[in-house]
Amino acid sequence: MGEASIKAMGWAQSFPVSSGVQAGRRWARAHLERLGWCARAPETVDDVLLAVSELITNAHVHAHSDAQVVLTWDLVCLHVSVSDTSPVLPTPRSLDAERESGRGMAIVDAVADDWEAHRQENGKTISACFHPPGRPDPHPERSPDVGCPCGFIQRGGRPAASG
Repeated sequence: MGEASIKAMGWAQSFPVSSGVQAGRRWARAHLERLGWCARAPETVDDVLLAVSELITNAHVHAHSDAQVVLTWDLVCLHVSVSDTSPVLPTPRSLDAERESGRGMAIVDAVADDWEAHRQENGKTISACFHPPGRPDPHPERSPDVGCPCGFIQRGGRPAASG
């Protein structure tokens, strides 16, 4: 079985409200190191770890729930998915310099190439997609309005790079 036959690899872990954010960052970093991203794409690693922190924090603070984190690498996109027990989907908030919270999804939107949120039977899942720098776009013919090649409905993310 050759490398070309590998379709995706992934990892899953639950992070409790009591100690999840720092543990989640360490866990994600370890998997990114195994993928070689820490050496090849350190800025993207920083973005992924920031998104992991924000999404776990949101699960703990807003859903009062443990965070179920799944990382999936399909050779096109690193999917960071965080599930919690609240069915309430995130809604964009206007940024208020006086508020100490409420910036998590704006941060995820700024660092991820794309993201989506959807309800499921026992809560919700928020998934963010990260493409490593230097990899060719697997779908260069797609319109920028179509969304991420990982199949996400366009919800947010960085604007496409011009070139």
